Amino acid sequence: MDIREEALNAHKEHQGKLQVASKMPLKNMHDLSIAYTPGVAEPCKEIALNKDLSFEYTCRGNMIAVISDGTRVLGLGDIGPEAAMPVMEGKSVIYKTFADVDAVPICLGTKDQAKIIETIKLLEPSFAGINLEDFSSPKCYDIEDILKKEMNIPVFHDDQHGTAIAALAGILGALRFVKKDIKNVKIVVNGAGAAGTAIGRILLNAGAENVIMVDMAGALYEGMPGLNRVQAELAKDTNKNKLQGNLA
Repeated sequence: MDIREEALNAHKEHQGKLQVASKMPLKNMHDLSIAYTPGVAEPCKEIALNKDLSFEYTCRGNMIAVISDGTRVLGLGDIGPEAAMPVMEGKSVIYKTFADVDAVPICLGTKDQAKIIETIKLLEPSFAGINLEDFSSPKCYDIEDILKKEMNIPVFHDDQHGTAIAALAGILGALRFVKKDIKNVKIVVNGAGAAGTAIGRILLNAGAENVIMVDMAGALYEGMPGLNRVQAELAKDTNKNKLQGNLA
């Protein structure tokens, strides 16, 4: 079998990659009385007095939501929330396998920015953090910015910051290998979407002084027409000589 066939067979055989498992035993009536009624009322009463105790008495303290609207899935584009589910489920498995963090995949049946923001805000009592995944640009910037301001738990957009962290790590490793300082090298970033702009910004924050961003319209420069607000801000700090043209 090739990768395509093997992936389809594996997902079909297991019906996805996640399952729910109980941390507490339910072998007899006593166990049931502790996990559920009447014992369950005790943590409920404690949390009612102090909401922050939900992080200690429930799974919330180690639970995040991996959320998408399916509008920018991998390299597949706008394929819808149902088709995005295998990716969100896969990310949840990665969290559990490599960090022992429990994660729940959630795919929203709307592309409306206001509805997405309101829905995610309403989920806050159930989770310790939010992982935004595969939202189209430039909508993804506004969703993240607003949620960070209005929620009391961490909000992380993986396509931006996760990719940027990995890219910076690779570049720093390469520079150590060739014995060069990030301040003295020229870096061209091919792509200025959600991931590309975040990579560009983290490179600047790491000390890079000669960064050029390139997208389908060519090299970004300050004052270039057609840029979104994030690209426009980045263009102020990159391509100081205002070079124009395609990647070549």
